Amino acid sequence: ELGVERRFVPESCPRAVRPGDFVRYHYLGAFPDGTRFDSSYDRGSTFNVYVGKGQLIAGMDQALVGMCVNERRFVKIPPKLAYGSEGVPGVIPPNAVLHFDVLLIDLWNSEDEVQVQTYFKPEKCPRTVQVSDFVRYHYNGTFLDGTLFDSSHNRMRTYDTYVGIGWLIPGMDQGLLGMCVGEKRIITIPPFLAYGEDGDGKEIPGQASLVFDVVLLDLHNPKDGIAIENQIVPESCERRSQTGDFLRYHYNGTLLDGTLFDSSYSRNRTYDTYVGKGYVIAGMDEGLLGVCTGEKRRIIIPPHLGYGEEGRGKIPGSAVLVFDIHVVDFHNPSDSVSITVHYKPSNCTVLSKKGDYLKYHYNASLLDGTLLDSTHSLGKTYNIVLGSGQVVLGMDMGLQDMCVGERRTIVIPPHLGYGEDGVEGEVPGSAVLVFDIELLELVSGLPEGYMFVWNGEVSPNLFEEIDQNHDGEVLLEEFSEYIQTQVDTGKGKLAPGFDFEKIVKNMFTNQDRDGNGKVTAEEFKLKDQEAKEEHDEL
Repeated sequence: ELGVERRFVPESCPRAVRPGDFVRYHYLGAFPDGTRFDSSYDRGSTFNVYVGKGQLIAGMDQALVGMCVNERRFVKIPPKLAYGSEGVPGVIPPNAVLHFDVLLIDLWNSEDEVQVQTYFKPEKCPRTVQVSDFVRYHYNGTFLDGTLFDSSHNRMRTYDTYVGIGWLIPGMDQGLLGMCVGEKRIITIPPFLAYGEDGDGKEIPGQASLVFDVVLLDLHNPKDGIAIENQIVPESCERRSQTGDFLRYHYNGTLLDGTLFDSSYSRNRTYDTYVGKGYVIAGMDEGLLGVCTGEKRRIIIPPHLGYGEEGRGKIPGSAVLVFDIHVVDFHNPSDSVSITVHYKPSNCTVLSKKGDYLKYHYNASLLDGTLLDSTHSLGKTYNIVLGSGQVVLGMDMGLQDMCVGERRTIVIPPHLGYGEDGVEGEVPGSAVLVFDIELLELVSGLPEGYMFVWNGEVSPNLFEEIDQNHDGEVLLEEFSEYIQTQVDTGKGKLAPGFDFEKIVKNMFTNQDRDGNGKVTAEEFKLKDQEAKEEHDEL
């Protein structure tokens, strides 16, 4: 009788041999005394055959039925189910009982199809693999018995390919269809949809079933454009970005599977660039158009609008990029100062002008509302001479034509503010500034070019009055004392907002034409006595 001993049975046996199946197995053939007469191991290849079609001795045809892959059986075959009374000359004697130690390696049927088993699928699956899509995936490739023959993980590089256009074996072309990014599935492929009778000539033998454990990392189509998902759009959006604008924004950059490759937040600095000018990748150039300050959006960029087949740095080739951006501010180099008046007193006859001395309160912030500074928190006003360069140019412009008591908001583009460099630790480079202003006091300045004016008639003996010791020379001390007296008695007025000593020294220096520290009657001249090209201050 045929004897079958199951020496090892795997825990999992999804499929057992049936007549008509094709099997690949290893065996040792021996006589009852232990003498070996044949071995597939010695030949270095499995025995490949159909079961139940008369291609085997009858005993083996029967013994293989019901076996699982990785099962090991010890089979005793009587002569009538083996080579009978004739035997095999020179190998098997007549009427020999044969012992076979069999290990089943592979099993398939000509009617098999690709089998797909999904063991993880993301909750969100906005898109699945279709024919002509380009995919990036990792895989472990094994035979049906679990032997590993290849792995993209070992190479630390995804397998990148088009699907459904013949770049892959037919079974993989089928098995990848319908996958989501992040999905994990096992794809089992019969040999006639893989490498067939000949194998690949390297690791994969002929007639081998293949098992691929696949995780899909990326997916796009060459016809894809960028995709934009609006996350937060401010209720008030007075202006949207256009080609030529300069943007400051924060971002997190990830691959489609969520792998972070870059973040402006980690550098604690916005990314600053022109839009629509080719300074950034094409997809980002497009995705940053039409945004509002304060807006948050997700921009999904296919590789042909990103870093292409080569990739860059931590970005692999042919990778879809996902940018979650937050627009901090933007401006155009052609922008000027923007002024919005919130309150103007009914009695508004005296307007601020260049040279006036102003006292005002302000709150300074960035365009996204981040507070930079406030005079209210300091408990004192900010005091300047308008148009004298004591503040940024945009503020000098924005404070023009104000009334005392007026409140206004002044928006200053960076080229009229602190420029590309900003103020270290205080104002970021290329930042748009917003000042909420309240003018509290205005002291009218002097006419342009004057640091001192007379409130009445000028004495015809002015030099003699200044030269108190009548030695024909005026020293700085005499000059300073005289000007102080005129101001104190209301006969003269200094330009407001400047240091007295600096003004007087400047006036004296302008009169001391030979620079010897003394002013003589010949050097001394009033403003209206000067030639037009000179700039005496008295």
